[in-house]
Amino acid sequence: RGSATKLGYMLDVDIQIDDQFVDQVDTSLIERAIAAVLANEGVHEPIEVRVLITTNEALHALNRDYRGVDAPTDVLSFADEDEPPVPGGPKFVRPPDEPRYLGDLAISYERVLSQAADYGHSPARELAYLTAHGTLHLLGYDHERGPAEAADMRAREEAAMEQLGLRR
Repeated sequence: RGSATKLGYMLDVDIQIDDQFVDQVDTSLIERAIAAVLANEGVHEPIEVRVLITTNEALHALNRDYRGVDAPTDVLSFADEDEPPVPGGPKFVRPPDEPRYLGDLAISYERVLSQAADYGHSPARELAYLTAHGTLHLLGYDHERGPAEAADMRAREEAAMEQLGLRR
C-alpha cells in the first residue's frame, strides 16, 4: 500500500509499505525526517523522494542485486543523480516546473524493530534515524569514505533527530 504526501510545496514523498507493516509505520515521521535533513542541508527547492518500507529478505535481495553485496542491511539509498540514464551520456534534464527527483530509499522495517531493541530506543527513533541516514546518502554523503565523513554524517543525522525531538 502506498501514499503520496506533499509537505508545503517543497517536498513530495511517495511511501510504499508492505502490507504486514502498514499499521505500524508512521508515514508522517518519515516525511518529517526527510524534511528535517533537507532543511538542515539548506535544500529549499521542490524535492521528490520515494520510500519503500519492506522486509529483511527484500533488502537483502536489493543489496545483492544492486550493490553486489550478498548481505542483509537496514537501509539502501538509490540516488537519482548518481548516474546518467546512458553510461557516459548526459544526465536527465527535468522540466523547470517539476520537483527535483532525489531518489529512492528502501528500509527494512524488521531491522527497524530489532535495532531499536538492540540500541534501547523506540522504533520511531530508529525509523527516523534510518530515513535521515538514507536521505543524507541521497544528498551525496557517504560514511564509507572514511572516519571524518562518517563523523560528519553522524552529526548531521543527530541534528535531524534533535530537530524531530528524538534525541538518544
